Amino acid sequence: MKVGVVGSGFVGATAAYAMVMDDVGREIVLVDLDRRRAEAEANDIMHAVPFSHPLSVVSGEYEDLSGCRVVVISAGVNQRPGETRLQLLERNTAVFRQVVPRIVEHAPQAILLVATNPVDVMTHVTAKIAQQCGMDGSRVLGSGTTLDTARFRTLLGRHCGVDARHVHAYVIGEHGDSEVLTWSCVTLGGMLLNEYERFSDIDIGASAKHEIKHKVSGAAYEIISGKGATYYGIGAALSRIVDVLLHDQRSIMTISSRLENVLGLSDVTVSIPTLIGGQGVISHVPISLNDDETAALQASADIVRSATDSLSL
Repeated sequence: MKVGVVGSGFVGATAAYAMVMDDVGREIVLVDLDRRRAEAEANDIMHAVPFSHPLSVVSGEYEDLSGCRVVVISAGVNQRPGETRLQLLERNTAVFRQVVPRIVEHAPQAILLVATNPVDVMTHVTAKIAQQCGMDGSRVLGSGTTLDTARFRTLLGRHCGVDARHVHAYVIGEHGDSEVLTWSCVTLGGMLLNEYERFSDIDIGASAKHEIKHKVSGAAYEIISGKGATYYGIGAALSRIVDVLLHDQRSIMTISSRLENVLGLSDVTVSIPTLIGGQGVISHVPISLNDDETAALQASADIVRSATDSLSL
């Protein structure tokens, strides 16, 4: 099983490394405008293979993506000093107008997994361009709030003294400041949060919820402030998503994809729990939100829609 990674910077290279560590796929091809960077990253990751799993990691050009089942897109430009978010969006859209058609040309059967930020808008852009090239939009998705959901579950599990793998909790909406933590849907070991609080004699009050929300939404800012970029968490998240897609595991994840009449949202690309598998997006999973969460999700979607509407797609 062959996987492509277009964009060999911190995120793309770390995703490839995570796939090697996780034994995801059989061959990984790194493509980058800077061919020397792609070659260097591929060689460095390949040297880890004897200590992990027998995967092939190589660099290549777009034509080498032929046969890929999944292509991770982490290409893009960095924000310049004084540059607005819209200006950055316009420059990254210009990059994607060059990148996406070339991927579709050489890997028309691949699922496209977008990681470039702002991921919701760039996933929307990718889907539009890919559809213009004849690709089914269900084969385009973004990493969305997958990492945010993992952060939420980890922090809540730590607070409750429970392994995060037994915590079900979703972060939905924009992957950004307006994301929504769905407290009303949280379960631990199959019990609703308020039931678990009574069972375990703990209390998660407004203060604790505010702190967890701050740590989930502010995690990237804190990490970037300390080391300049985030890549380990998202690299692991991308590896997990690729694994689900390659092996048709039919997992429910908070990936980003275009919504049509789901939870009152239409023609907007944000994250909600979504069933994904070997064909890409299989179906969206509506969840029961309270009134505050519904309003917050709508506001979050409006922010993303405003950004996409500002672009000439």
